[in-house]
Amino acid sequence: MELTDFFEQNRRVAIAFSGGVDSAYLLFMATKCGADVAAFYVKSQFQPQFEYEDACKLANDLGVKLYTIELDILQCENVVSNPENRCYFCKRKIFEAIIQGAHEAGYTVIADGTNASDDADDRPGMKVLRELSVCSPLRTCGLTKAMIRKCSREAGLFTWNKPAYACLATRVKTGEIITEKKLRITEAAEQYLFEQGFRDFRVRMRGTKAVLMFTSQDKERFYKYETQITNRLLEDYSAVIVDSEVRNSWI
Repeated sequence: MELTDFFEQNRRVAIAFSGGVDSAYLLFMATKCGADVAAFYVKSQFQPQFEYEDACKLANDLGVKLYTIELDILQCENVVSNPENRCYFCKRKIFEAIIQGAHEAGYTVIADGTNASDDADDRPGMKVLRELSVCSPLRTCGLTKAMIRKCSREAGLFTWNKPAYACLATRVKTGEIITEKKLRITEAAEQYLFEQGFRDFRVRMRGTKAVLMFTSQDKERFYKYETQITNRLLEDYSAVIVDSEVRNSWI
């Protein structure tokens, strides 16, 4: 199946929209195929502000109505306690909210941006998609992350080379309670590094320490400005540690 076939068969679609590479391309293709499409963004404490701003910008660029759903995810004990399957409970809350919003707006087909590169065995949240009958057209059509980036670039989407970004909750070690304070400290630290020119990294929280994880390029940059960066992060963390592992990219 091609994406054009999917949108030919489903002329009215609600898309779970994060502002990332995959859902951005899916939304673009929906508009290109002339589908009646709306984007639904769930805004919780786990999403940084820049993700929401990117979602708003792209929806505006494509002329698509963006529905913003406010969700207090920290009210969900199964999420806050941060078990190994936290992603399942979180994604369930998110998609239940999207489905409710979509149905109220008159949409019965719900699609998300899961692609053919996503490993179903390693993503507890994928179970939710099956349980709630959410379509994943990119995955169904065999589109990998690399293919989506290439197509997005050809389409002129600003998201084509946007680094992969997992929610802020992933920065807190499994089993440690997730709090508003931990999330805000993490967001501020990562925003600071973005402003310093870093692009592909993570700031993980281990107790009260910051563990910085970089790609090789960003790691070299860090050591050039190590003192300045460390001093800034020590305003919120008790120590700053650079992880020994170097990644080529965050997938």
